[in-house]
Amino acid sequence: MSHVSEILEYNHQFVEEKQYEQFLTGKFPDKKLVIITCMDTRLVELLPKAMNLKNGDVKIIKIAGAIVSHPFGSVMRSILVALYELSADEVIVVGHLDCGMAALNADHMIQEIRNRGVSEEVLSTLENSGIKLDTWLQGFNNIKDGVNGTVNLIKKHPLLPGDVPVHGMIIDPNTGALELVVDGYEKISQK
Repeated sequence: MSHVSEILEYNHQFVEEKQYEQFLTGKFPDKKLVIITCMDTRLVELLPKAMNLKNGDVKIIKIAGAIVSHPFGSVMRSILVALYELSADEVIVVGHLDCGMAALNADHMIQEIRNRGVSEEVLSTLENSGIKLDTWLQGFNNIKDGVNGTVNLIKKHPLLPGDVPVHGMIIDPNTGALELVVDGYEKISQK
């Protein structure tokens, strides 16, 4: 049985038994927060539990390394939609210890891309179009620097209201312990 077949079989039973009823909530986040965090598998259940979050409390955006890499990409658009259209009024960036993005080596990944069948012609076309894969696929050296960089990119965005606190945290993926790296309230009061 494939993973998709397994999912669909389970889902049929889930819906039939009305197990979804315990998760019913509205589209507006009760705690008015947007959280940007890593897609790491260890955080799927741990992060909400460690932050005392339940279904309906927050908007969660999961991306590799919790790094917003482009100020006008889909992640930043999602943050702005949450703030302007979905009643969120604070942002928290949550990176984590032992992040795979810290160890990401662009050269290794490009070689893996080749190994999986992407042609040299495609790689050359991208490179000649101004897409520097070795830069785009590079990880970060220090998780605090990664969190600070994303907080700064969000905070300095020209479409972000000046009164929106943007916080930065690091979570331990083993214990759930949180460390505050950037207190967005302090940044607001310093303006």
